[in-house]
Parts: sequence; structure tokens; C-alpha cells
Amino acid sequence: MLRRMAISGLIFFGFTALAGCTGTLASHTRPAREVATLDREVERLMAAGHVPGLALAVIRNGEIVHLSAYGHRDVEQRLPLTAETTMYAASITKTLFAYAVMTLVDEGRLDLDRPIAQYLPKPLPAYEKYADLAGDERWRAITPRMLLSHTAGFPNFRFFTRQGSYDPNGKLTIEFAPGSRFAYSGEGINLLQFVLDNGLRIDTGELIQQRVFDRFDMRRSSMIWRADFAANLAVGYDEAGKPLGHKQRGSVRAAGSMDTTIGDYAHFLAGLARCDGLRDAACAEMKRTQIAIHSVQQFPTLSEDTTTDNDGIHLGYGLGIAVYDSPRGRAWFKGGHDDGTNNVALCLAASRDCVLILSNSSNAEGIFKYVVDAALGPVCLPWFWENDIPYDQPQLRDAQARTQSHPPCAPLR
Repeated sequence: MLRRMAISGLIFFGFTALAGCTGTLASHTRPAREVATLDREVERLMAAGHVPGLALAVIRNGEIVHLSAYGHRDVEQRLPLTAETTMYAASITKTLFAYAVMTLVDEGRLDLDRPIAQYLPKPLPAYEKYADLAGDERWRAITPRMLLSHTAGFPNFRFFTRQGSYDPNGKLTIEFAPGSRFAYSGEGINLLQFVLDNGLRIDTGELIQQRVFDRFDMRRSSMIWRADFAANLAVGYDEAGKPLGHKQRGSVRAAGSMDTTIGDYAHFLAGLARCDGLRDAACAEMKRTQIAIHSVQQFPTLSEDTTTDNDGIHLGYGLGIAVYDSPRGRAWFKGGHDDGTNNVALCLAASRDCVLILSNSSNAEGIFKYVVDAALGPVCLPWFWENDIPYDQPQLRDAQARTQSHPPCAPLR
């Protein structure tokens, strides 16, 4: 039996002494039988998918109703993963950054459609970090909206080639006309951070601390490494179960430097579901389709292969989040992937029901579809586009095989 701890959202701030306990505390807002059934299913999936550690939060109507931690944060030392374990957020950091940016939009300090050239005191290629763009004036057309919706024309990062391979000497290029198509780009998110830091003279780390961490009482979250994290820290594991350690990130990177806990990020996610701290218009803009997505998969980001598989659910991108129409109405989600880390957050807009999964395993994406459905019911997560291929159906990594055996979701009626 995997070691497990589950707690009610209503008693979240009173469980510190329980860290590492086995057994389950019944949620005050969910029937104990329902909680136990979900926990058993997650444990079964983790064992089948070879996932050493996973943390889960379930949100109903914008309130946390269930927090659980399963398995180990350190397999070798047999240390249990708990709800206070520091875990790497990876790219779900981007959603949190987008929220912080939208607070500036609310205040009139940032215009989503004003070109970044008008914010910077000198041309972008004049900065050493962006010297590669000298001679390509298309950078002047880039706006904050394009950067948050991944339509600025950049690769994911400059060291990734068009085919998705790694080139340590890669140069930054604009691969297509800004605003013309979707291509996921951490490079673009980091550029918007650069604009805030150098154009608006806003320290991004301080902005996130004040607008997000402080607002949502995220006391064990940081954009850079903190020494106090070491006492309860998740070690990452690759597909074969090899330990990869935990990187101690020393600089703020809006695209994904955050460490957090399941409880901390769940408080932010619930707040975003409720639109706390944002005017209705700004919150709706985050969740509105900015661009339709027709790529077969999210990665490699510059692939020109397209499909109509997701037209029925109107897959697209908002600001910092992917959006689509689920069988239960509008939904939005964001994944986070790195070696030894797989995370996903998904919310249903109308009901404000959400699920959050953080893991310390490269294998966890293989159980995401099943865990999401177990927590919320069938919501038609675009798992193939996200490359969250079910662990028990590896043949579905082929797009044609997936379409034949698992047809795309039917359009909403």
C-alpha cells in the first residue's frame, strides 16, 4: 500500500503536525466513501504507471475540498510525500505569471495590445540577451497579448530546433509572423518578464510575491530556491525510476522557476477559478480564446502538422492557459513538464470545479487522463495534444492509431 495523507481543505492550515502520517482524514465537504474511493484509484494508477510520488487537490465551486499526498518524495530514504512537500511547478508557473500580469492590465499599467517596443527604453536587439534578433524588425510587432497566448513567433526556447532536438548553440529567431499562429514558447513568456523588469521597472519576483503568494497565503512557494525547502523536498525521478534530484533555481524565470506545494498552488487555482483579485473583464480575457489551435500536438512547438481532431471542442489558447469546450462547458488547463516532474491543473469555468496534480515523476503524465476523470468525471481533457499518453496504451502515441481507436470528443450540443 502506498503511503498516503489526505486532508480537508477546511483544515488545511492546521495539519502541519500530521506530515508523513498514513491513513486518511475524511473531508468535511466530501463523503468519506467518495474520498476513499478516489484515493484507492489514484494509488492503483500510481502503482500501474510506476509513479513514485503524487499530490492531488480537488476544488468544488471555487473551494478546496480535498488534498491528498501519495507515495514518496524520496524513494531511496523512504520519505513520504506530504501536502507540505516542496515540489517543482515547471510550466504551471506560466499561469501564475499571467495572472500577475493581468493585475497590471487591470490597473492600466500594461496594455495587452501595445507593442513591447513602446515599453522598452531601447530596441530589443540592443540588449545582449536579444542580439540575435538584429535585422529582423518583426520584433516591433510583438505585444504582451501575443507573448501570453504563445503567438509571437518564437520557438519554445532558442536551443530547441524546429524538429524539437536540442542545440546548445541555438540562436533566437522569429519563426513566423507575430500573431499569425500558435506555437508554445517559454522564450516568449520570459521576454514579457524582461519587458516588465526593464521597460516598466517592475521586479517580476516581487510582483508575484505581492500579487500572488501573499494574496493566496502561499507561504511555501517561491520563484527561487529557499534553504528552508530542503527539509521536505521532492526528488524527481525519470521514466526508469532513476533519481534526478531537485534543481535549486537561483533566478526568477516566469516560464517556470517556481517551487510550490499542492496546498499552495491549489489556493491560487481556486482563487483564479473565483476570479479573486481580478476584475471580471480581465479574468474573462484570460479564459477567452485568443487563438484557435490546430496543431496535432503541443510539441515540437514549431511543427506545421495540423489536424481537425480538436475542432469539436474548440481547442485554443487564452492568456497563460489552454482553453476548450468540455461536455460540462468551458474548461481551461495548463500542464507542466520537465525531467522528473509532471503537473497539470484543469478547471471547469461554470461550476468552478478544478483538479490539480503535482508529481515527482516523468511517468505521471501517463495517468493524468485517468486521475482527472476520477476526480471530476469525464471532462474530455485533450490528452493527446498535451502528450499525456495513457500508460496502458502506448500505441496511441501514433496520431492515426489514436484517432481510429479513440475518436475525438464529440462537439457540444
